Amino acid sequence: MLQLAVRHYVDTMEPVGSQTLVRRFDLPASPATVRSAMGALEQRGLLTQPHTSAGRIPSQRGYRVYVDALLPAPGAVALQLDRELTGLSLQWAALDDLLLHLSRRLADLTGLLSLITRPQPVQPRPRLQALRLVPSGDRLLVFLVEDAATARSLNLRLPMPGRGEVEALEQWVREQLERGPIDWTSLPTQLNACGAVLRQGLASHGRLQGGGPGKGAVASGLAGLLAQPEFSQTASLRPLVELVEDNPRQLLQQGGIWIGAEHPHRALHACALVQADYRSGDGGVGQVALIGPMRMAYATARAAVRSVASVLERLLG
Repeated sequence: MLQLAVRHYVDTMEPVGSQTLVRRFDLPASPATVRSAMGALEQRGLLTQPHTSAGRIPSQRGYRVYVDALLPAPGAVALQLDRELTGLSLQWAALDDLLLHLSRRLADLTGLLSLITRPQPVQPRPRLQALRLVPSGDRLLVFLVEDAATARSLNLRLPMPGRGEVEALEQWVREQLERGPIDWTSLPTQLNACGAVLRQGLASHGRLQGGGPGKGAVASGLAGLLAQPEFSQTASLRPLVELVEDNPRQLLQQGGIWIGAEHPHRALHACALVQADYRSGDGGVGQVALIGPMRMAYATARAAVRSVASVLERLLG
């Protein structure tokens, strides 16, 4: 009964009653028997009734049981995508072109928001160990030491008010690094001019090295998501849209399916996320995800993200 109720609601977005289930699926049972079974599912919290006189719809818990134990075989959309990907070769000049192509195909075929991240190293970036500041006219040369084998440099514009602060700022940063990461909230006010330039430069450097929120992620299909009846009020999607634009990696958890409030970020509490991880040949890990309403074709979405993750492992292995 739960499987059929989910299937009906996914297809129609209409609460379902016992007579509808009997007629649509030609059940060998009376409407009274089906009504009793649906009542039992409601008591267990797997179905809910949006209005007193309406039929029933799946609850978040009902979707979870459905995903864990009742998923059918993937639909034609997933099979079509799998056939397309079978003959795919690495013909793009850049990895981002490949990711964008796959993201668009996922979105076009499913009508959901797709998100694919570039593979990131499993090991975290080394912590900044030491820093040297060398003023040169209106420029500030910054030499960064992250470990015994890694040194980098930055070339920043030094504002006139900050040119007398360089030596004191370098001493303050050295003391900070001896204790751990730099605590910019404790920056002395007399070092604000030069300190602001250095802080911004280090932040930009972190983003360029792959540590930034939006670096290496492509998304497609926002228009399809907005077309879903659940999101007819676009304001309800604003937190999700802002997260996709500013920090898409916060959407992604361990591979699998996250439904509603199971996801730790409130922006997804009205949504479901279906995700699969992939690995590149150098050991990096990326994610393929589809985001949509809780009323989604989970079997198709799961098969689709797994197909894309599999082809990325093949091409990047």
